[in-house]
Parts: sequence; C-alpha cells; structure tokens
Amino acid sequence: MEVEKTNRMNALFECYATLLTQKQMNYMELYYADDYSLGEIAEEYQISRQAVYDNIKRTEKILEDYERKLHVYSDYVLRDQILKRFEEYLVGHYPKDTFLANILTELQEIDE
Repeated sequence: MEVEKTNRMNALFECYATLLTQKQMNYMELYYADDYSLGEIAEEYQISRQAVYDNIKRTEKILEDYERKLHVYSDYVLRDQILKRFEEYLVGHYPKDTFLANILTELQEIDE
C-alpha cells in the first residue's frame, strides 16, 4: 500500500468517519490505521477476503465523494498553508507584535 494513499485515506477518515456506517468505520480503521491485512480483517469478522476488499474500496469512493462535495480536508490543508505563511511573515517582520501573535494563536486553535 502506498504511503500517500494511506495518509490521504486516514485524513479523509478523520474528517468524515461519522458519516460512515459502523462496519465501514471498523474496516477502514483496521485496514488503514491499524495496518491489518484483508485476510486478518476477514478472519476477525468471519467473512471472505473479497467482501472486505469490496467494502474498503466502496468506502474509499464514498470518502472521496464526500471530500469532492464538502472540501473539509482540502480546506483544512489550505488554511494550514496560509497560517504557516502568516506565521513566517509575522516572525520575520513583526516579531514583537503580541496582538498579531495572539490572533495567529487563536486561528491555529480553531482546527485543534
């Protein structure tokens, strides 16, 4: 499994897990977060490996569809990039400005 896809699926899962069924959440968490194999998941739930595979692929598509429609993850990434640029600018140009530093802290805490 490629690292980029795993990281993306974990991020999308964090954003949209509550929109999934319990079974979808369980399979995705075991497969992507806990690094279980399809066979291990199938054994745990006493179903076929193919059924696990089909469920995970279907859930990946669902997560990507949610992201395409709602943009929660991409908006988070964009906000994070903007905040980092703002922080670099602040440190470089206004290192002693506590008002701007407090605003930056408040903005950073929104996503925590």
